[in-house]
Amino acid sequence: MAKDWQELTKLTQGATVTVERVKLASSGIAIEGSFELPALARLSAEDQVFVMAFVKCHGSIKDMEKFFGISYPTVKNRLQRIGANFSFVENFPTPPATNEDDNVLAELEKGGISVDEALRRLQR
Repeated sequence: MAKDWQELTKLTQGATVTVERVKLASSGIAIEGSFELPALARLSAEDQVFVMAFVKCHGSIKDMEKFFGISYPTVKNRLQRIGANFSFVENFPTPPATNEDDNVLAELEKGGISVDEALRRLQR
């Protein structure tokens, strides 16, 4: 029988947890190894509930104020504190290649320029 996630959270009390065995309920297949819990699962039970409520409120701080009976600054501060537990990766789209880039790569393929020269031209 599966244990409730809140029970695990209470038992660990914020300590680092490594999962060593995962079982797929539908097939009974078990996978062993060393797995780190996702960042959301490492939050306290109270913070997990807060995040779930925030998602359920579609990110509306006004709705969070009403739901929890707390002020706007309290919601903002708590979200900021919870957010500090996560590392975010900036995802900036790669600019499309220009015709000049294509010309440089074509010259490089033909052996007309060196790798260093190609890099110099592409970094402009």
